[in-house]
Amino acid sequence: MRVTFLGTGTSTGVPQVGCSCAVCTSDDPRNVRLRTSVLLEENGKRLLLDCGPDFRQQMLRVPFGQIDGVLVSHEHYDHVGGIDDLRPFCTLGSIPLYMEDYVAERIRTRLPYCFLENKYPGVPNIELHSVPLHETFTVAGFQVTPLRVMHAALPIYGYRVNNMAYITDMKTIPDTELEYLQNLDLLVVNGLRHKEHYSHQTIEDACAFARKVQARRTYLIHMSHQAGLHAELEKQLPEHIFAAYDGLSVGCV
Repeated sequence: MRVTFLGTGTSTGVPQVGCSCAVCTSDDPRNVRLRTSVLLEENGKRLLLDCGPDFRQQMLRVPFGQIDGVLVSHEHYDHVGGIDDLRPFCTLGSIPLYMEDYVAERIRTRLPYCFLENKYPGVPNIELHSVPLHETFTVAGFQVTPLRVMHAALPIYGYRVNNMAYITDMKTIPDTELEYLQNLDLLVVNGLRHKEHYSHQTIEDACAFARKVQARRTYLIHMSHQAGLHAELEKQLPEHIFAAYDGLSVGCV
């Protein structure tokens, strides 16, 4: 399975508007962090993890082709703001989106024109599917299991897909969820910055979580400009833990 990081930034993106810090003014392209999203590819099939407001820009860098499904972690705009931009991909067929019940309700409310009986021509042809916690299902050959993580007080979904796991916007995770994270080849998890935050893990929290899960490799995502320069951050991270960057593509067995 091929894992491509379309975006690795937090909700404001990096550079952050109005900021002149060393990260936001860096000429290293690894310090440009669009809103978090990951694309999985295997056997000619493609699965998208979150679809934020930078989705159109992100997909201009990727060969055009069918998207076979979208896994949505939660309702926040930086994770769903690009759903309307699925339109070009819908010319290849309808796209199923998978999420928990309350997220599906929010999307129907925000994008009502997608679900009318008589749709305006050209609107996204999407299908919303509510998927139960912990129940494994198959999308285009990918084995997917939703798991529970907490975004401060908001319960959201992480996903295990084959031998990788995608967890974003996590502050805490119940110990009971760790059984779904055994024997991972690849863990993708949020590490916002070094300073404590009320609803996100710090980089140090993410590293501690990675040690607990013991995946073969861990890549940090959802990083703010306060995570620091990519080159410097990489030097600080423990063995087998890496800072992802936009456009990075890695294999997963």
